[in-house]
Amino acid sequence: MVHKPLRKHPRTAALAAAAILVVAPTAAGCGDDNGGGAQQSPTATAPTAQNQPSDPAAARQEVQKNWVAFFDPKTPVEEKTRLLENGDRMRPVLQAFSGNPQAAQTSVKVKNVAFTSPTQADVTYDLLVGGQPALPDSKGTAVHQQDTWKVSVKTMCALVELSPNATTVPGC
Repeated sequence: MVHKPLRKHPRTAALAAAAILVVAPTAAGCGDDNGGGAQQSPTATAPTAQNQPSDPAAARQEVQKNWVAFFDPKTPVEEKTRLLENGDRMRPVLQAFSGNPQAAQTSVKVKNVAFTSPTQADVTYDLLVGGQPALPDSKGTAVHQQDTWKVSVKTMCALVELSPNATTVPGC
């Protein structure tokens, strides 16, 4: 069988990357307190003082840094747990895909962060596989929880739902 490079089939590569997130269907759950796992659409609102953190520049930098670290295959599971909303509940899923060879090729490039409240932001990012955009201009959300800007559970669940072999993960 001949294997073709992932960059020639970016959609297939993206689905393969998303599939790494569903290797543990018995996970403790990936729902948030608000329920629903649908991918968020960005809200087109002009920034105001009431829908931004007190220091938007520092918050934006933290969102970008934490998203890159969360999707970096070299980041230890303990750190990923800290960077994911309700991460302790998601530890089994994070542990399951941490050793996956496809996970080792997956990363993100954050392109934009738009705050929708002092504790939430819409994030536009490229999901990269082997350094190549597999899902460009993807939409997700970040949440401020326990004094840290984190990848939202909704974002992770949206990626899980992309897998062609997606199984129901409780809470997604």
